[in-house]
Amino acid sequence: MAAMLGEGMPLEQWFFEMPIVTRVWTTATVLTGVLVQCQILTPFQLFYSFRAVFHKQQYWRLLTTFIYFGPLSLNLLFHIFFIQRYARMLEESATSVAHFSYLMTYAVLSLLAIAPISNQAFLGTTLSSTLVYIWSRRNPDVRLSFLGVLTFKAPWLPWVLIAFNVVLHGHWPKDELCGIAVGHVWYFFNDIYPSTHGGHRPMDPPQWWIRMFERGPAALPADTDVHAAALGRDVAAPVVPDVR
Repeated sequence: MAAMLGEGMPLEQWFFEMPIVTRVWTTATVLTGVLVQCQILTPFQLFYSFRAVFHKQQYWRLLTTFIYFGPLSLNLLFHIFFIQRYARMLEESATSVAHFSYLMTYAVLSLLAIAPISNQAFLGTTLSSTLVYIWSRRNPDVRLSFLGVLTFKAPWLPWVLIAFNVVLHGHWPKDELCGIAVGHVWYFFNDIYPSTHGGHRPMDPPQWWIRMFERGPAALPADTDVHAAALGRDVAAPVVPDVR
């Protein structure tokens, strides 16, 4: 928990220092877990189903599938840690809120499109895996510690998590594999493709999208490539909470 809140950081300060998209996702995740725990909502009202959404017009499922990680439990705390850590670092190092929200929109739409094929009802973990993969590829020199036992460089993080799931559950986690696939497409076209195609950036948001978000003079130019690797940011906290 200390890794989540920071040394001596009050909960309120930790919450309001989160960038807006990560804060909204974290808040929605906690509130949904509480509502399910109190039996105000049930998981059957939240999962994504193509038939329920497009035949029965239950459009809220397009969002609730990304914010339900289970009722109040250690598992929910684990997922909140990943959201507020890796989504937060990606958002803080993004060129602007518009750029990060465009990444989130791409990931959400891509995961909704492949969910019927991969037979996934809840996509929050898959979305989290997408962001973890992108962050790990953008920070190749950052060293991480898994449960205080295994130390490795950031690009190995998604595969370490998959191996942990295989050992724990005895099967390959298709949600994390789908997240890696969606994340790699974004990483390739946003971070690798421009350097070999004259700086063309097909994953940058269009100007009308940027205008929806940027109202002040503080916005960076659209062609500014800012991410955690460029900032030389080092990460000292563990990959996952070390529960004793």
